[in-house]
Amino acid sequence: MITASTVLKLIAPYLSALVIILITVILAWVVSLVIGRLVRQSSPQMAGAARRLGVVVVALIGGTLALQALGVSPGILLLVIALLGVTILVALWAPLSNYGSKYFSDIYTPFKVGDTIKVQGYTGKVIEINPMTTILLSDEEQLISIPNVAMIRDVVVNMSPQAWKEVVIPISLAGNVDLPAFESDLRKSLAKLRLRLDRRFPPVLTTKSRTAQSTELTLIVMLRRPEDRDAVTLEVNKRLTEVLEQARGAKR
Repeated sequence: MITASTVLKLIAPYLSALVIILITVILAWVVSLVIGRLVRQSSPQMAGAARRLGVVVVALIGGTLALQALGVSPGILLLVIALLGVTILVALWAPLSNYGSKYFSDIYTPFKVGDTIKVQGYTGKVIEINPMTTILLSDEEQLISIPNVAMIRDVVVNMSPQAWKEVVIPISLAGNVDLPAFESDLRKSLAKLRLRLDRRFPPVLTTKSRTAQSTELTLIVMLRRPEDRDAVTLEVNKRLTEVLEQARGAKR
């Protein structure tokens, strides 16, 4: 007859490992929530990736401790984890590089959807910029997919008229920010830069995506002189930061 003491003897060697696994699950859930709050103003894709990465790190640490409690050599386990990490990194190198390049191209590359650009010998109108590629539509109505990493690595020619005038700045807001009030405050602040901006084209604020957690916007201002690009970009970002701080203070 199987008694309680017999069951305890059977599970006793594994009890510490089970406790570690339970703690790991709870800690992974907590870490996911904390990271989600810290990056709530980022895009949903970036926030989701950060939360998953945090869970994976906690799971690896907890799994290492649990196996060590079972008597498995930590050296062998760490070697397996390292080899697995290198394999994953090599396998995901291309998509990760394209995803990272998308972030930098949003900030530093002077083109947007609707512009006609030339890159890697291809010319076409930009109809989509996704996390992996930039899609062009050629004059022959062919779709051309350019990896985003090429937008950072290669020379990109923007062939659209007056493209030099445009300064495009991505904005990420928390989902509970009052958008009409934010836009009004931002326009009032940018009005002080009117001597450096083209008065024929007022600043344009468009919504790229919106969820309960965050809102992704794009601000476009038109320069009066090309040599003012760096100075205007710096000043716009400064004023944008001030308006964002005011919006956060209003929520409190």
